[in-house]
Amino acid sequence: MITHPLDSAPSILDNDFYKFTMQQAVVRLFPSAMARYSFINRGKHRFPIGFGNVLKERINEMSKLQLTNEERNFLSVNCPYLDPLYLDFLAGYRYDPNEVSIIQKGEDIDIRIEGHWYRSILWEVPVMSLICELYYQMTDGKRIPDEALIKGTAKKAKQFRALGVNIAEFGTRRRHSYHVQKLVIDTFNREGGKTFVGTSNVHFAMLHQTRPIGTHAHEWFMYHAAVYGFPQANAASLQHWVDVFRGDLGIALSDTYTTDVFLTQFDKMFSKLFDGVRQDSGNPIEFADKLISHYSRLGIDPLTKTIIFSDGLDYEKVARITDHCRDKIGFSFGIGTNLSNDVGLEAMNIVIKMTETRQANGKWTPVVKLSDSPDKHTGKEAMITAAEVILNIGHFKRL
Repeated sequence: MITHPLDSAPSILDNDFYKFTMQQAVVRLFPSAMARYSFINRGKHRFPIGFGNVLKERINEMSKLQLTNEERNFLSVNCPYLDPLYLDFLAGYRYDPNEVSIIQKGEDIDIRIEGHWYRSILWEVPVMSLICELYYQMTDGKRIPDEALIKGTAKKAKQFRALGVNIAEFGTRRRHSYHVQKLVIDTFNREGGKTFVGTSNVHFAMLHQTRPIGTHAHEWFMYHAAVYGFPQANAASLQHWVDVFRGDLGIALSDTYTTDVFLTQFDKMFSKLFDGVRQDSGNPIEFADKLISHYSRLGIDPLTKTIIFSDGLDYEKVARITDHCRDKIGFSFGIGTNLSNDVGLEAMNIVIKMTETRQANGKWTPVVKLSDSPDKHTGKEAMITAAEVILNIGHFKRL
């Protein structure tokens, strides 16, 4: 079999920051919880024969990764809310490839992950980035040369500097390759000035001595719905986050069960405790107006709060949002695929999502996500319908 070497650094921190922050919270609060995840091929990509075997080889190699002393020191100094007990745990953590099942039938591939949540939580992002990098290698996709990539990225950085906005790089999961992501961050770090505020990739944050950025993801809220019920999912998720991080990492994700439902539980206490929210689906302008009205109604100055926009951004979209939000509410941007996979090839449209969770000695419970963009809903149709009925989401659609 022809193998395809990956141009990547062997670092356990080559992952999104919110995976580590959530892992600390899970270790502390839910050590017995189990989780299942599944690969969703939204783009209907066709995988070459042998792809699954090569992917499994790469996943097996991840069992050798471990936290280095240098990496631990970086986290300890730059992320003081990651407590010593968790860093001890992470130093002893090893990926277990037996938690990942890969089956290829023809050009279709089925990937499932199962294990204790505190362990399986780290797989999603590196598996997705491996899928993308291997796909482009094994389909012989010809990207633009490095010189053109650097020139194009420098142009983007200068455009964003001219807008006077904050930009973070969020592109690990669907990057073209480690090499491309490194070139992009190198260029933004050099050309972006104060515009470039960090990256969600902890490994690259360490390499560039910049800030790792992230708080939590949809799975945090999806788990809470399975355990506490849909009506209490948002409030329980936010309260548990505060219990663990005590005011740090204060950007809340709003669209696991639609932003309209979220805002009914994002009361004055949470609205004051959290620094802001992240917008990851739906219409960003409508979202901004909802948040401005929400804060104003609670007597909170929207300019003291921040929206992190992170949904499919490019320069034109960032410019429109900036024009609408300036002097109304704080805002910043996390840009993914448009930075890490803008290389002249079709970007992959794939996700890996939690599908079920189980408590100790309990039964598996399906989980769902009800995005502000219906095409991003995930989960079994019957459970999605049940959530919509229980949360009265049709009511918000009629308003």
